[in-house]
Amino acid sequence: MGRSRLSQFIRRGTHPSTFPFLISSPAMATLHPFRALRPPAQRAAAVASVPYDVINSDEARALAEGNPLSFLHVIRPEIDLPEGTDIHGDAVYARALENLERAIREIPLELDAEPSLYVYRLTMNGREQTGVVGCCSVDEYDDDRIRKHERTRKDKEDDRTRHVVEMSCQAEPIFLAYRDRPEIDALVAAIVLMTPVYDFTAADGVGHTLWKCPSTSGITEAFTHVPLLYVADGHHRSASASRARAHFRERNPKHTGQEEYNRVLSVVFPAGQLAILPYNRTVADLHGRSPEEFLKTLGQKFPLEAGASPSPERRGEFRIFIPADGGFRWLGFRIQAGPGAGVIDSLDVSLLQNDVLAPLLGIDDPRTSQRVDFVGGIRGTAELERLVLEKKAAAAFSLHPTSLEELMAVADAGGIMPPKSTWFEPKLRSGLFLHRI
Repeated sequence: MGRSRLSQFIRRGTHPSTFPFLISSPAMATLHPFRALRPPAQRAAAVASVPYDVINSDEARALAEGNPLSFLHVIRPEIDLPEGTDIHGDAVYARALENLERAIREIPLELDAEPSLYVYRLTMNGREQTGVVGCCSVDEYDDDRIRKHERTRKDKEDDRTRHVVEMSCQAEPIFLAYRDRPEIDALVAAIVLMTPVYDFTAADGVGHTLWKCPSTSGITEAFTHVPLLYVADGHHRSASASRARAHFRERNPKHTGQEEYNRVLSVVFPAGQLAILPYNRTVADLHGRSPEEFLKTLGQKFPLEAGASPSPERRGEFRIFIPADGGFRWLGFRIQAGPGAGVIDSLDVSLLQNDVLAPLLGIDDPRTSQRVDFVGGIRGTAELERLVLEKKAAAAFSLHPTSLEELMAVADAGGIMPPKSTWFEPKLRSGLFLHRI
């Protein structure tokens, strides 16, 4: 039975280990060296930018103001066009290519003489995570050896696919995770003792350090013993790499499978080093109830705890910030997954949705409802308080973060997490290395 048939089992939620006869020799991960297109060290900090998908056009325009080197000119090219320009219009993609060509000439971005791997360390609040930069196989994404946990949106896929195709370049990496392997840790530990090619602290206080691997064979070999990779962040970039590969393959009568478009730029981290922050919720209204009425209904279902800290300390604990007793209060409550609940239904984001947001507030589909909003944990609980105090939300819910193990369990079961389940921090910086295809 081929991989496509096996993928059907995976997508239906059945782990392949249930059918050992289907897999005679499990394929392992591949990590390919590549010729990075990258800025000189003295300009790396000015070039590096936040990823395209964590900011909107107005925020990108403000961040890039006064900095012609910012990579936002390439990944958010609408900032160089009149406000109100259709961000999916032809002019935007043409400007992306124009800005990339200008960056190559004027920064300049330079192409490595030979294929290499890199080691990339991010440091935030004293915590480090160190991954390997290389190119992973699009085939492995297509056949589920690079596993996903989110559903993508076609409009976003269309946007990033065209961005890649127009520039013949993957401008931003995807963020992958793997279950820790000591032999890879040892190889990486030796490399970070060397002199880095980049080492700077961004305006948000996150440190970014990049080393060029003097040899790739050891790390490449070590990754052949990694059975699975997991998309942590970058589902739309992953999907666009697959669609761009199909585009280039159809137009190449001499396609061999070894072309660079068969690979996707990636940074691959051991899961044990990664941190997921909570993805909190706010609601626009209380479904026709006053705060007192809603709290009474909620309290009848889940006893409320006064004086709770804003951030839950463990799974199954929740906090709500809401007008109460003539002021505003944080209250705590607990939800326990029912007997036999699957991995997805046991997630805290699912418990809140299925036991509170849907039955008590009438928010049946959080993917489409305009009455619920999502606030990344990097903004803290103070942001939740601000939104309620300024009457931009009727109430806010603070959650415990989803764990890496939960994420991988969902992906292994072929499942899809509820929207906005994970917020990874720190974010990779864009513009430090590009992949020409």
